[in-house]
Amino acid sequence: MQPDTDPPRNEGAAPEVLVLAAHPQMEQSRINRAMLQAAAGAAAASNGRIELRDLYALYPDYFIDGAAERARLAAARLVVMQCPVHWYSLPPLLKLWLDEVLAFGWAYGPGGAALQGKDLWLALSTGGSQQAYSPEGHNRYFFDAFLPPMEQTAALCGMRFLPPLLLHGAHHASEAEIAAHAALYAERLTRWPDWPEIAELPECVACVVPADARPAAA
Repeated sequence: MQPDTDPPRNEGAAPEVLVLAAHPQMEQSRINRAMLQAAAGAAAASNGRIELRDLYALYPDYFIDGAAERARLAAARLVVMQCPVHWYSLPPLLKLWLDEVLAFGWAYGPGGAALQGKDLWLALSTGGSQQAYSPEGHNRYFFDAFLPPMEQTAALCGMRFLPPLLLHGAHHASEAEIAAHAALYAERLTRWPDWPEIAELPECVACVVPADARPAAA
């Protein structure tokens, strides 16, 4: 169900929705390329409310500008990670992005409150079918079993982990299925935070990390 009113505009302010797209071969991906195009359309129509960043296009050499990325994160209220699932985890550049950007004392730990109260949303695709992600399938577990590392990453930073948007069987999806999924993705980006399920989610309180969790700087 869609709300009766349009989402608030963000003219002249920093983007509230930060989309981090990460696919090492975006030009060969039917689903992530369609999603990227849908997100670009949503961003263009958002009056600056949505910012889209294609990480592999921005950082082909893998040298991530941590300060620039932290500045964008600090301004955003919703952080979206759009990517295919690689070996039950994130693509390598997005994993490196986490390593380089979510700094101790900034994103988590003593003094690390920059992300508290924000939302984290994963928009994921798998090559394997939904049946493959079951006790009877070759991946042996339901897909939810592979989410705890990202859920805990959000919790460590005091972020609310939103139910992921997931498309199984991306290699075999029809053009109609891909178009419908991309349209849903753009609609969700545009309508956030006016999602019915958000009202039922508890607020996330950051995990307390002791001051001695890291050695003191020399």
